[in-house]
Amino acid sequence: MNPLVGIFDSGVGGLSVLKAIRLRLPQTPLVYVADQAHVPYGPRPVEDVRALACGIVRFLKRQGAGIIVVACNTASAAALHELRRLYPRLVFVGMEPAVKPAAIHTRSGVVGVLATQGTLRGKLYASVVERFAHGRRVMEDPCAGLVAEIEKGHLNGDRTRDILQRALAPMLASGADTIVLGCTHYPFVLPLIREIAGEGVQVIDPAPAIARRVAHLLAHHQAVKSAGVGALTLLTTGKPGLFQRMAGRFLESEVSCGTLAWRDMDLEFE
Repeated sequence: MNPLVGIFDSGVGGLSVLKAIRLRLPQTPLVYVADQAHVPYGPRPVEDVRALACGIVRFLKRQGAGIIVVACNTASAAALHELRRLYPRLVFVGMEPAVKPAAIHTRSGVVGVLATQGTLRGKLYASVVERFAHGRRVMEDPCAGLVAEIEKGHLNGDRTRDILQRALAPMLASGADTIVLGCTHYPFVLPLIREIAGEGVQVIDPAPAIARRVAHLLAHHQAVKSAGVGALTLLTTGKPGLFQRMAGRFLESEVSCGTLAWRDMDLEFE
């Protein structure tokens, strides 16, 4: 298997997953695609998200990716099954809201899930809740507008704070002691979530678990290991300036970002 790992999301959110993978596998070459021309994915019809995901995967396949991480809960819910059917020789790692560990670790029996509308309405999320949340109360909020604020770099602005306070208040009032981050954008505002939630509330970020899964897959397929630090390629279908600043800020390093035209993915979409 080619050790190149492709990662994609609607925007900057998947950088939380990329960061975890890079920390665990610093020698692995990574290509990240942010589809900021179509962010956010959450409110879009399932068929549109599926078409967007397929276009990005075709591009990453041409780059030689052996493993592709769908670092977006909405895209995973909409497209993961179809992607595995269309590309049986590629290995896909998708996002699944961490309801299972939340249900295990909650002491109060009340779990809060912050996720986009596209994730919460998907069959994947419903299946996870049905399988693992027996005897638990699961409260959900789509955090409407939060992805857009994070994409703008407003990680501690009034609007961002208001969205999170309105989402978390009823959960905390009902005794939620565990909060699941069901969108890869949300770790960007983890400090604010912890500030609002207070001490004693556990916040579950799935990114480390995804990194462990990728490491296991690479080891299982005996991917070639290289010395030094693996190459990192960042691409956006939007404007690279803000994305580059956000990536540098979140990854805590200087990075460069290229642009990717949607036509390069062999798919007309608008």
